[in-house]
Amino acid sequence: MTQAQKIGQFFFPAVFINDSEENIQATEELIRKYNIGGLTFFHSRASAATNYESKKKIEFNDDSYIRLKELIVRYQKCASTPLLMSIDAEWGLAMRVEKTPQYPYAITLGALPEEQKDLVYEVGKQIAFDLKSAGIHYNLAPLADINNNPNNPVIGYRSFGEDKNKVANFALEYLRGMSDAGVLGCLKHFPGHGNTNVDSHLGLPVLEENLEQLLANELYPFIKGIENDVDSIMIGHLAVPALNEGKNTSATLSKNIIQTLLREQLGYDGLVISDALNMHSVSKLYDIKGQLEWEAFNAGNDVLCFAENVPEGIQAILENASEERIEESYNRILKCKEKVGIITDNQPKGNLDFEKAAALNAEIAQFSITKIIDTIDFESIQKANSEKKTAQLSIYKNAENKFSKTINSKLHCPQFAIESIVDFDFEAFEKIAASFNYLIISLFVPKAKPLNQFEIDDAIFKLLEKLLTTKKCLIYVFGNPYVLSLIPNLSKASRLIQVYQDFEEFQINAAEQFLSDSKCTGKLPVFIDIQ
Repeated sequence: MTQAQKIGQFFFPAVFINDSEENIQATEELIRKYNIGGLTFFHSRASAATNYESKKKIEFNDDSYIRLKELIVRYQKCASTPLLMSIDAEWGLAMRVEKTPQYPYAITLGALPEEQKDLVYEVGKQIAFDLKSAGIHYNLAPLADINNNPNNPVIGYRSFGEDKNKVANFALEYLRGMSDAGVLGCLKHFPGHGNTNVDSHLGLPVLEENLEQLLANELYPFIKGIENDVDSIMIGHLAVPALNEGKNTSATLSKNIIQTLLREQLGYDGLVISDALNMHSVSKLYDIKGQLEWEAFNAGNDVLCFAENVPEGIQAILENASEERIEESYNRILKCKEKVGIITDNQPKGNLDFEKAAALNAEIAQFSITKIIDTIDFESIQKANSEKKTAQLSIYKNAENKFSKTINSKLHCPQFAIESIVDFDFEAFEKIAASFNYLIISLFVPKAKPLNQFEIDDAIFKLLEKLLTTKKCLIYVFGNPYVLSLIPNLSKASRLIQVYQDFEEFQINAAEQFLSDSKCTGKLPVFIDIQ
C-alpha cells in the first residue's frame, strides 16, 4: 500500500441506508479511489442528529434491513481492502433500522440488580448477532458516560446511570457479549459526556472538572474498559479546560486529552475513534476542507468518523503526518479488521431472532420494574373494584394496549384513554372520574429525549396534578424516568411504578406485577426529585 492508501483506511464516511442511487454511486467512487477503511451507517439524511433543528421529515421504509444488507455487499465489492462496517446500535439495529429487534435502553438495563448483569451480557451478544446478520462488524456502543446531570439533553436514557461502578460493570458486560459473538465494541464519549447540559451535535459542552475529579468519577468506566482491553474508545466533542491549558478546545482535537491523558497516563493503545466530524461543535471550526480531518488525526484519533472531506483530508494528513504516526494508526485498524475476520473473510453470519429478543426483553422487564411509592394493598383495590369505584386511564395509547387489557382480563373495570389532547374532553372526563376512588393510570411517555417536556402536553400535566390530589392514583410510567420530576404532586401517588420501556413484554410484565402484587426488584439508576 502507498502512504495515501494507508491514510485512506482512517476514513469512515457516513452512508445512509435510504439514500439516492446518485449518493450510493458517489460512495462507491470514494471506496474505489481512496481505499477508505470503513463506513458508518445511518438510516437517512433526514434522521442524522445534526438535522434536528432543520425539522426534516424522516421517511420510514420497511425494507431498510434488506437495503442495508444489499448495500454492504455492494460496497464491499468496490473495496480492494475489506471495509470495516460500523453503526450506532446502542439498543440494537432498531436504533437505525426499522423492523429489526429492539432491546431496552441503557437506563433500563441500569435498573437491573447487579446479580442480573448477565442479562446485559445477553443484550450485547444478541445485538452482535443481529449486526452480523447484516454484515456489520463494529458497534459504536455502549456509553461509558455517567449520567450525573438530570438536564443532559443527549445522554440521559443512553447511559446505564449515575453510579460509576454500575456503569463500568454493565458496560463491560455489554462489551463482553458483543466480543464473544465476534463484533467490535466502543466505549464513548471520552472523557465523559454525562455531566453536561449541551447537545454536542449542535454545540460544544464544557466540563468544569479538574483531572482529580475526572479520575474519581467520569474516567472510571473508561479506565476499567482499558484494563479489560476494550476494542476502541470514542472521543467526545466536549471541552475540558482543566486538561487543555484553560482552552475550550474539543477533546476530539486535543493532544493533551488523547495523547497525554488517554495514551500516556491511562496507558491505552487500542483504537481511538472520533465522534462524528459533521457535528456542529467541530464541523464549523475550519474553512479549509481537510483541515478538520488533519487536526483530528493530529490530536490522536485513528479513525475519522463521519469525515466529510475525504480527498482533502487524506492530502492534509499525507503532507503533515510522520510515517511512524501513520503506521501506528494503520496497524491498529488492521488489528481490528483481523479480529473480526474480514481480512481472511472468515466471519460467520448471525440471523435476526425476534423470538430470542422478545424472551430476553421479557426477562429484563421482570427484573428492572421499579417500585418507587406504594402505600396501598391489592385487597383494597379489589374491594373498590367490586363496588365499581376503580377505573383505568391510559395516556398517549388507546385502551387496547397490553397493560390495560391484561389488567382488565381480571378487573373488568371502566377504561378511558387519552391518545391525543385534540379530541379529548377533559371536562367531561373529570366529571365521570368523580365517581371513582381509585385510578390505575398508565403514562406512555411520547419521547425518550427530554426536549419539550418529553412531548407531554401541559394539559396532561394539569390533569395528573388534579387527579393526584383528589384520587388514589396508581401510576405506571412507561418511559424515561427523568419524566417523573416534571409531574406535579407525584409524591401524592398511592403507588408509583417505573416500567421504563413501552414494549409489549414490559406492559404485560407490569400488568402481571399489578395483578399478583409481586415484588419489584429494579432500582432507579439515577436520582429523581419527585415533587
